[in-house]
Amino acid sequence: MNACESLAAKGITPSVADARFAKPLDRDLILTLARDHEVLITIEEGAIGGFGSHVAQLLAEEGVFDHGLKFRSMVLPDIFIDQASPKAMYDVAAMNAPQIVEKVLSVLGEGAQARTA
Repeated sequence: MNACESLAAKGITPSVADARFAKPLDRDLILTLARDHEVLITIEEGAIGGFGSHVAQLLAEEGVFDHGLKFRSMVLPDIFIDQASPKAMYDVAAMNAPQIVEKVLSVLGEGAQARTA
């Protein structure tokens, strides 16, 4: 939510959807978010091949990418992260609010005014 506040201060109004379960996918929610937003970013405490990959597969099968949706998935990197405070570990993983904001801005392009998910 800190990333949302930072983005809102820049004039970007994100939507946050809590996907509590990776399976089964909430197809209707994901497709609605994709239809109503320029960018869709999944963030998960998992590795490549998890929730974000399932979302990407759904979006590809439904032809959503054919209409210009920008999609990124933020996952834990494939490295060993030493035990530390959660903040320190998320900093190593580049998954704290500043890194999320940076990802959103990089996908939109600097100074872009758009709605993101």
